[in-house]
Amino acid sequence: MRLFRLLKIATVASRFGLDEMVLEHEPSGRLVRLANALQFWRNLSAPRAERLRLALEALGPIFVKFGQVLSTRRDLMPTDIADELARLQDRVPPFDSALALKEIEKAYGRPASEVFAEFDPVPVASASIAQVHFARLHDCDGGHEVAVKILRPNMLSVIEHDLALMDSGALLLEKLWSDGKRLKPREVVAEFAKYLRDELDLMREAANASQLRRNFTDSELLIVPEVHWDFCTSTVMVMERMRGTPISQIDKLRADGIDLSKLSAAGVEIFFTQVFRDGFFHADMHPGNIFVHADGRYIALDFGIVGTLTDSDKNYLAQNFLAFFRRDYKRVAEAHIESGWAPKETRVDEFEAAIRAVCEPIFDRPLKDISFGKVLLRLFQTSRRFNVEIQPQLVMLQKTLLNIEGLGRQLDPELDLWKTAKPFLERWMSEQVGWRGLIKTFKQEAPYLARTLPQLPRLVHQALSTPAQPSLQPQMEQLVRARRWQNVWLALIALLLALLLGSQHL
Repeated sequence: MRLFRLLKIATVASRFGLDEMVLEHEPSGRLVRLANALQFWRNLSAPRAERLRLALEALGPIFVKFGQVLSTRRDLMPTDIADELARLQDRVPPFDSALALKEIEKAYGRPASEVFAEFDPVPVASASIAQVHFARLHDCDGGHEVAVKILRPNMLSVIEHDLALMDSGALLLEKLWSDGKRLKPREVVAEFAKYLRDELDLMREAANASQLRRNFTDSELLIVPEVHWDFCTSTVMVMERMRGTPISQIDKLRADGIDLSKLSAAGVEIFFTQVFRDGFFHADMHPGNIFVHADGRYIALDFGIVGTLTDSDKNYLAQNFLAFFRRDYKRVAEAHIESGWAPKETRVDEFEAAIRAVCEPIFDRPLKDISFGKVLLRLFQTSRRFNVEIQPQLVMLQKTLLNIEGLGRQLDPELDLWKTAKPFLERWMSEQVGWRGLIKTFKQEAPYLARTLPQLPRLVHQALSTPAQPSLQPQMEQLVRARRWQNVWLALIALLLALLLGSQHL
């Protein structure tokens, strides 16, 4: 099976000239000329990025998904390729409805007609990993209208073969392409494999949805569908059916009386709330996954990819964002070095100047005049120059920021991201490091202190009554003396061997 798959991949790669994209980096140019001569019938007039996108689409859902992930790695991909791959959409041809019904029966051990009171065999959405059908539960189960997400059949067996082939191709790319090692294609494939395996477990996605819903309970900004856990398995996920307008349908939103300026500002607040309050954010916020409710609230869908941040990550990011907003580039440079992301020997003044050159031109300009893609690309280029390590969790954040940029441009090109986000970050920082932060920390530690404080007198008594341990100093001195004598004997043996070898050559 792997051999046949490899032959198909090779055929598609040849048809779209992907071999040329790799071989053209060979210094002499002989290999690319030979490949083109042997495959003279090919039409390679289209730009390389377009040919790559078409090849990934021809290879199927897994490769489409890989292209989507590559499009977010603007720190690694050339700009033309990243822009073209960003055009890959989640909508791919759906699989047959009969297969969907078989997957339901396999998951529940009974046909769909027994599980659901109604089930629409025509999918309403189809993506690279799964597709969605509308249904209704039986009255005894609540009679709720639901959306049923079904994993594509036989994905697990296909994916391992494709990932193994991708890894082999990445290894070949590293060897043949001059930029191969810098672009780290094998690391990109490994990162893709991790997220893809996570998406293949719909129980994990259901848990992500449940967590996000809990984080935004009674929110006036965001609605997250309820998960019906009794009907969730690793291959089928059942959640509340949501009704709303796709956020890409701007004209319909205006006709429905939605305030687009307010909506765009709410989107920024939702993003920063997820990142800095919760450290848990929806990391796949493209227009296909975002709807707008009739009351103006956002509706989030598809929770296969989420990002998480530690408290130290959040603190680092908040300091950087605030420093950016205040144009304090020296603080940005210092934060990188203090966090260990930039080498300790980095000169703060040089790093500060490089960051200023990237960020200063974008301030006091509306969102329509700013390209976060270009800004992030220049920041990553600056990072490489100063050997800054790009953290994986920040790559997810970068992807989400790019999605936010796209949504913001659609809704309100005049949105001032800096003025919208700065008050939120300042409030968050005061809650973390001010008197509010002290009270919050004390409340979190109160249960531990309540258990520990009554034990302190006993622990102090035990420490004072325990006999002092004998000093280890004499043993250490003895070991040092023994090591010195060992070195002396080794030197004498080496000298004797040298004399013996010298006498044999006289």
